[in-house]
Amino acid sequence: MPGLLLSVLAFAARLLPVFAPPVSPAAPNAVPGRADLTLGRDALVEALQRLGLQSGQTVLVHASLRSIGRIDGGVATLADALMKVLGTEGTLVVPTFTSANSNTSRSYMKAVQWMTEEEARRYRDGLPAFDVRESSAIECGVLSEHVRTLKSAVRSEHPQTSFAAVGPSAEWLMADHELKSHLGEESPLAKLARAGAMVLLLGVGYDKCSAFHLAEYRYRPDPPQTRYGCVMRIDGRAVWTHYDDVVLDDSHFAKCGAALERSEKIRRGRIGKAESRLFSLPAAVAFAERWLSEKRRRAEE
Repeated sequence: MPGLLLSVLAFAARLLPVFAPPVSPAAPNAVPGRADLTLGRDALVEALQRLGLQSGQTVLVHASLRSIGRIDGGVATLADALMKVLGTEGTLVVPTFTSANSNTSRSYMKAVQWMTEEEARRYRDGLPAFDVRESSAIECGVLSEHVRTLKSAVRSEHPQTSFAAVGPSAEWLMADHELKSHLGEESPLAKLARAGAMVLLLGVGYDKCSAFHLAEYRYRPDPPQTRYGCVMRIDGRAVWTHYDDVVLDDSHFAKCGAALERSEKIRRGRIGKAESRLFSLPAAVAFAERWLSEKRRRAEE
């Protein structure tokens, strides 16, 4: 009997590996013990340089911090990395748009669509007046909000489509942003085009590419216009102003960007987890002019 028991135990031991739970394979490119790598400034600098960003450039950045992943120090580290790459001769530009102070914006229309006339009036009366020093740019992302609050930042004064910049060209780029030129010839975008600036889409798509809007002013001699309204702070008072400007429509920008990639030089890579693109702003605007001219002409026929 003892011999039989030993034989059974030995047989069972040989079967144990067969019934052991399978080991999950390691994820591709996984770092042992670091399932979610945290990026520091040096890693971001290296990734930005590998993408093609260079010292001395002027760059308009649209960014999604969430898409990048974990950053040691958060948005401040990202901004620091961008300025480190650009150096003392480069200029960082971000959009600092504000739609919450308008009664003609999409966000306003959506907010009041089910309100009574009286409710809509009260809502309109409560809209925050634009203040170039205080109005938040968080709708454009945390990078935009961070950059506009830097002590060295300069912000353009348009109450709807302002930009903010840091660097030696900031004052010139942000000056003289006319009310009737949201994103046209008298806006920072036109100056960025003349300066040969770059566009960096960091974890966002072409639907966020504000540079394409400049093409909406250029794709035909008489682009359609509409009436805009917003409230802004003048001499300490909230004042409503209305004006005419070009119709802005970004609904086809994603398709325009896809076509741009097939014909122009676009540098692509990853910053952290974020798929990113770097390209010439004036080249993108010129392409968008041709693309919009063809597509919108067909739509109007």
